[in-house]
Amino acid sequence: MLRQLLNDEAGFIVSAELVLVATILVIGLIVGLSEVQHAINTELNDVADAIGSLNQSYYVSGFHKDSDFGRGVHAFTRGSAFADVTDDCDNNQCDITCDAPQPEGPKRIRR
Repeated sequence: MLRQLLNDEAGFIVSAELVLVATILVIGLIVGLSEVQHAINTELNDVADAIGSLNQSYYVSGFHKDSDFGRGVHAFTRGSAFADVTDDCDNNQCDITCDAPQPEGPKRIRR
């Protein structure tokens, strides 16, 4: 019975193949998800650039109504204006920066 157990290799190759195939599938899945993440980040960056490039400037002119019989102004509304300027991170002006590599040990604080 012990000799039969030692000589029995049924299913051994199938298990090794299954482990190999599963490993390749997991590696491919990780690479695929990484590419999906990169594509989503790129598209969201494009949306952010489109929103950032909108010109939100406006100008509203005022108006007034003269009183009857030349007694001055009856009612008036002042005008208003707003000039949109480029923000700090509009159109990819901000980059993510990383610290320079540091040797092992306590990290030095740059001032």
